[in-house]
Amino acid sequence: MTFGNDAGLADGRAYLLCLCAALSRLARSTTLRLRRCAACPVQPSAGHRCTGRARTVSRGALFLLALGPSWCQAQTAPTQWVASWAAAQQTPEPRNALAAHDYRDMTLRQIVHLSAGGASLRLKLSNAFGTAPLHLTSVHVAQARSPADSAIVPATDASLLFSGQADVTIPAGAEYWSDPVPFAAAPSSDLAISIHYDEAPSAQTGHPGSRATSYYVHGEQAAQPFLASAIRTEHWYQIAEVDVATGSRSLSVVAFGDSITDGHGATTNANDRWPDVLASRLQGAPETEHVGVVNVGIGGNRVLLDDLGPNALARFDRDVLARSGAAVVIVLEGINDLGTLTAHGEASAAQHATLVRNLLGAYQQMIDRAHAHGIAVIGGTILPDGNSNYYHPDAQSESDRTTINQWIRTPGHFDEVADFDHAVADPAHPGQLLPAFDSGDHLHPSPAGYQAMAQCVPVDRMISPHASLIPSARGNRRSKSGD
Repeated sequence: MTFGNDAGLADGRAYLLCLCAALSRLARSTTLRLRRCAACPVQPSAGHRCTGRARTVSRGALFLLALGPSWCQAQTAPTQWVASWAAAQQTPEPRNALAAHDYRDMTLRQIVHLSAGGASLRLKLSNAFGTAPLHLTSVHVAQARSPADSAIVPATDASLLFSGQADVTIPAGAEYWSDPVPFAAAPSSDLAISIHYDEAPSAQTGHPGSRATSYYVHGEQAAQPFLASAIRTEHWYQIAEVDVATGSRSLSVVAFGDSITDGHGATTNANDRWPDVLASRLQGAPETEHVGVVNVGIGGNRVLLDDLGPNALARFDRDVLARSGAAVVIVLEGINDLGTLTAHGEASAAQHATLVRNLLGAYQQMIDRAHAHGIAVIGGTILPDGNSNYYHPDAQSESDRTTINQWIRTPGHFDEVADFDHAVADPAHPGQLLPAFDSGDHLHPSPAGYQAMAQCVPVDRMISPHASLIPSARGNRRSKSGD
C-alpha cells in the first residue's frame, strides 16, 4: 500500500488511527515499535524531530498491517454510547446502609438488568455523596446466570480498568467511568457487577430501592464463579450507569420519577416495574430494538424539597441530562409534594395554590433544561391516591392533582403525554386506583398496574423514524430562548 498523495496520506492517517485503536484491544507480546508524528503521519520527515508517542505493535497488529486500510474502514462504522441501565444515587437511610465492618475487605456482587445490547460496555461508579475519596481495588463484570443467585458465567468474566489500572480512587462527590471493555451484552440480559472494597466509604452512596438482590462476602472474590455463603441485601451501592456501544441510530429513554417509577410494589428480581415493561416493549419491535430505557426513580422523591434523595430539580442534570444517548425523558413526579402538604393536617387555600403554582413552574424548568440539550420531554400524569395509607388526600388535594394533570395534558407544555392517571384510575372512582392495578396501599400500582402504565407510553410517536417529537423539542427550545 502507498500513501503518495494527499488522499493517500489521509487514508494512511485514518489507517494508523484504526491500527492504534486495534492495538489497545490486542495488547499482547511486544515485538516491534513504530513511531508516529502528527506532522509525519507515516514516517518522520528528514530534518524533523518526531515528538509523537511510541506505539507498541503486537503480533496481532502485524496481521492488521497486512490487511490494510480497507479492513479498517469496515471496522470503523459509527458507534454511540447509550445508557442501557442506570440508577439514581442518594445517601442510603441508616436502615438501608451497610455497616462499616461489612465493607472491610468485601466483595459485593450486584445484578442489573440491561435494556439495549451492544458489543462493548463501560460502567459509571459513583461517590456522589461521599465526603472523602473512595478506593476500589477491583471491579469485574460478567453475565449473571440468574438474578436470584450470585452465580456468573465464568467465560464472560472481564476485569474493568480505569485509565489502564485495575483499581480506582473516586474523589468525594464525583462519579467515574471505567475504560470501555469488549463485552457481548445481549439486550434484556442480566449483568453481574462485582466490586472489591478495602475499606468502607466515608459516607455511603447508593440506591436503596433496587428491587434486586445483591450479594457480599469477605475477601477478594470479584472473579469467583459463585459467592459461597454470601450475605444478601436488596440494595445497590456505587453503581450508577452501564453504557453499551451501539449503532449511530441508538438512543436512550430516561424514566424520571419517585417510588412509582422506582417500582414500589414490583416483584423482587422480576424486573416488572413500568420502565422495565417499557424496555421489553421496545426490545420486542425491530424498529425500536436500538432504544435503551433507564430508570432513575427514587422512592419518596419530591419535586420541590429534599426528602429521600435530592429534590427533582436538584438532581435533574445528573440523572437526566448527563445520561449517555438520552433523547427522551418521561417525567412522573409530584404525588409526594401533594401528599406531604396535608400529611399532618389541613392546609390553607393559599398554601394549596402556592404548591400547584410552584410545581408547574418546576415542570417548566425541567422542560426548558431538557430542550436546551435536545431532549424531548413526555409528561406523565399523576396517579390517583384516594384512600392512600400514606397521605389520606382530601378534596382540595384531589382538586390540586386534577389541576396539575390538566396542565400536563394541555398542548404547549410537554412534547407528549403519557396519561398514567387515565391508564390505572378506577372509572367509577377516578380519584382511586382500579382495584386490579392496586398493590394494596392505594398509592403504588401492582405489577399489573405497571404493565398498564408501560402500555400507555406513546412509543410510536416517540421513537419511529417519522416521529416529530424529538425535533419538536428543539423547536420549542428555539421559540422559548429566541435563538
